[in-house]
Amino acid sequence: MPALIEPTALSRELENPRLLVVCVTSAASYTSGHVPGAVLVTPAELVSGTAPATGTLPPPERLTTLFDRIGYRADLDIVAYDDEGGGWAGRFLWTLDVIGHREWRYLDGGIHAWRAADLPLETRSVARAPTTSRLVIDRAPQADASELLQRLDDEDLLIWDCRSREEYLGLKSGARRAGHIPGAVNLDWLDLMDRSRALRLRTDLEAVLARAGIDARRDVVTHCQTHHRSGLSYLVARLLGFPRIRAYAGSWSDWGNRDDTPVATGA
Repeated sequence: MPALIEPTALSRELENPRLLVVCVTSAASYTSGHVPGAVLVTPAELVSGTAPATGTLPPPERLTTLFDRIGYRADLDIVAYDDEGGGWAGRFLWTLDVIGHREWRYLDGGIHAWRAADLPLETRSVARAPTTSRLVIDRAPQADASELLQRLDDEDLLIWDCRSREEYLGLKSGARRAGHIPGAVNLDWLDLMDRSRALRLRTDLEAVLARAGIDARRDVVTHCQTHHRSGLSYLVARLLGFPRIRAYAGSWSDWGNRDDTPVATGA
């Protein structure tokens, strides 16, 4: 099962030859200081970049190039982190689920918590020996617009919109249309972080989700604008043991730019 790991605990494992630490951030942030031995994955490597739904999954050949570059093997113990509280790390961990690697850990708080613990940093770029992967793409962690359109009246389906309240209400939008998927529940990704604890996840997440009406017994699909912020909501649901959690990678950039999708506004 996926799990959290604290910075001090990770620091004691860095000599493990089966450990792969992945830092998902910009090249500039990575070279300013990263966990020793961590390899860089840039956000652009995790998305298709194809407009308007730029956050959709890259084609298999691009994913293979990425995972071969970082030396991926199915037997590795993988820990991911970022510099923003879990959005891009969660997107990478969702991608691991998509290729069938479902045992992973998240460095709670990412580089902010690592720095706060006064642990050593590395600034040189790390290159691991490349591998040759045969990736199989699993549809189980994924949802798309066609399915959601067919199931909008399905009481078992719960859509978790983790954009800001303003985006959800339709007061601002990064797409042609503003608003939300009818019936979606809104819980902002920022409300999952504890700013007083170096952007670690909140310790009362189960209560936070329950107050928002996000029920682990339902078929939960999460999204944001491009499945970046919803990387964190997906990560949180996985850590809490949600048996049916998926992500809509097209997110609002897909739904809000189509002509065949209903849009709700207001609360």
